[in-house]
Amino acid sequence: MKSDNVKVGMQQAPARSLFHALGFTNEEMKKPMVGIVSSFNEIVPGHMNIDKIVEAVKLGVAEAGGMPVVFPAIAVCDGIAMGHIGMKYSLVSRDLIADSTECMALAHQFDALVMIPNCDKNVPGLLMAAARVNVPTVFVSGGPMLAGHVGGRKRSLSSMFEAVGSFAAGTMTKEEVEDFEEHVCPTCGSCSGMYTANSMNCLTEAIGMGLKGNGTIPAVYSERIALAKRAGYAVMELLKKDIRPRDIITKEAIENALTVDMALGCSTNSMLHLPAIAHEIGFDFDISYANPISEKTPNLCHLAPAGATYMEDLNEAGGVYAVMKELSDIGLINNDCMTVTGQTIGENIKNSVNRNPEVIRPVDNPYTKTGGLAVLKGNLAPDGSVVKRSAVDEKMLVHEGPARVFDCEEDAIDAIKCGKIKEGDVVVIRYEGPKGGPGMREMLNPTSAIVGMGLGATVALITDGRFSGASRGAAIGHVSPEAAVGGPIALVHEGDMISIDIPNLSIELKVSDEELEARRKEWKPKEPSITTGYLKRYCALVESGAKGAILKLPGDET
Repeated sequence: MKSDNVKVGMQQAPARSLFHALGFTNEEMKKPMVGIVSSFNEIVPGHMNIDKIVEAVKLGVAEAGGMPVVFPAIAVCDGIAMGHIGMKYSLVSRDLIADSTECMALAHQFDALVMIPNCDKNVPGLLMAAARVNVPTVFVSGGPMLAGHVGGRKRSLSSMFEAVGSFAAGTMTKEEVEDFEEHVCPTCGSCSGMYTANSMNCLTEAIGMGLKGNGTIPAVYSERIALAKRAGYAVMELLKKDIRPRDIITKEAIENALTVDMALGCSTNSMLHLPAIAHEIGFDFDISYANPISEKTPNLCHLAPAGATYMEDLNEAGGVYAVMKELSDIGLINNDCMTVTGQTIGENIKNSVNRNPEVIRPVDNPYTKTGGLAVLKGNLAPDGSVVKRSAVDEKMLVHEGPARVFDCEEDAIDAIKCGKIKEGDVVVIRYEGPKGGPGMREMLNPTSAIVGMGLGATVALITDGRFSGASRGAAIGHVSPEAAVGGPIALVHEGDMISIDIPNLSIELKVSDEELEARRKEWKPKEPSITTGYLKRYCALVESGAKGAILKLPGDET
């Protein structure tokens, strides 16, 4: 056992004395030591129930003959961090989570791990750590929130942000906004639509690192506790069989995840996280690789914000496995990939049934014949940009309009809410990329303001930052190269015409090459907004959004 390095032999007597200080018995020290990575905290609603999940996992591990030991992982609530300096710390927390988990797992020589994430960057950060540490590992998330109910309709957090825009437009009263405020988030759990947290928890199932239901069983269901116990049992089986994360997280498994992503209509943030996870196993994931997969993958689900169904509905319809079975039936899933069940994807999903063809469209009746995400390229985004096309109004799939240029999110929000943005405009928010932000803030506030102001079918938004999974509309993010490094988005002038053609995967600035070259010669780098602390180090190390905003030292190709 790996933990013998800290438990066995005379040389480890001092370490054993410290285990005795923890209350370990000699009998416990003979068992495999399983790290339970708990992201429990009291500030993120998706994490407030994780203490219950932890206790269930511990029980499962102990019943299966292991010694469970809990240690923490941090998590940022994107909804609370939204719209201020806090959002600069959201994406960057992913790498802190991965690094700190690697430190804890290797410093203490755990034999196996159970990861318990839930929200946004917590999930990919722990997947990255699992690939690095490479001891038998199972994921079990905290689970999604139930949908809220306002005015007799199901609602979620995206509705709340859009209500603020509606209030600014004068179409909603303060009392109506307060009704939303009190009822859109009725339980603990990751927010109830197909936002980033739920996207990544579902994709964890698709990769094979989570058990059935990991992404969809609601946080408040007792079934979630049973799932946690089964995760404890499963990790001990993986340890016996010596099945490790790099046996599961393979190029083919990531291709499966990307295929499922397209069918589910996941958050654009998956196009940051899948490349980062791929990097940990040595797979150079180019975001434009998404387009050929999208072209052959039907979009089967329209969960909020794209439609009026929610995670609880997807769970009742058969969950991720039912979606994968639909895709497998037309040859789009690699069924031979290994999973944490000790069986292959094909074996796991063979008996899955689609119980609600309104929630999970059959492959012969998809919402669209192409997937939920698209990567657009052109002279404005030579290295690519990302749009959640399943959440774009049909009228905005092809659009041309004048640029309204802002060098930060706050200025754009002020202009939108003051009525300065008109039908047909293309809002450009720059210097919000991985380096320029720094931290690549989410633009949920401006996209929600656009929708709330009644402009969702007439105004586009383009940014080198990123979007929340709760964003909808013609929202095009991850524009690369970013403005901070002199990308073409830095050269856009107020009033320049921008052409967007999502079906043909293009985004063009209607300015001549000669004029762009002249502007490039005049361009000067913007002074960084943060010059101290972790964000300063992050800014120095972070790569392009087109590469997953991974951290790399100069000359590091590993």
